Amino acid sequence: MGRPKLLLPWGETSVIGHLLAQWRALEARQMALVCRRADKALAAELRRIGFPPRHCIVNPAPERGMFSSIVCAAQWQGWEAGLTAWVIALGDQPHLRMATLRALLAFHGQHPQAVCQPVCGGHRRHPVVLPRDAFLELRRSGARTLKEFLQETTLPHMECRMEDPGLNLDLDFPEDYQKLRP
Repeated sequence: MGRPKLLLPWGETSVIGHLLAQWRALEARQMALVCRRADKALAAELRRIGFPPRHCIVNPAPERGMFSSIVCAAQWQGWEAGLTAWVIALGDQPHLRMATLRALLAFHGQHPQAVCQPVCGGHRRHPVVLPRDAFLELRRSGARTLKEFLQETTLPHMECRMEDPGLNLDLDFPEDYQKLRP
């Protein structure tokens, strides 16, 4: 991308500001962000938008990829007691429609003991909703990727069929950003 995608302008804020605002609007009970150690630019943006630093989880080895961040989140001791599900939302999908996210959460509400994942065009996509048992299972998983973990878990897996073409897109390249930004 050439620069940190979470800090790119998105509407009247940044990508991370937009994502956090989306999940606040969806009434997420608790949000946490996994990030690299000593990311001063991200820390400054999080201060600007009022995100509490105590909800930043440091991934000591971000070079190991996205799944290492997910495992760090599962191992974090700062989660509120009583949470029953976690949404693994990606930082490169600020373009997802609120209706899509609401539909996924409603689908999980109908299947609260299952891993729930949107499917678009025959492919499983993100965000993924993990029930408590699956999230805790991540702590001791030997999987190398989220896809591998989801294939290995014995918990039920429900596919939420959706027609949102945004599910098939990520902000990976400057041309993606130019095409998707509001």
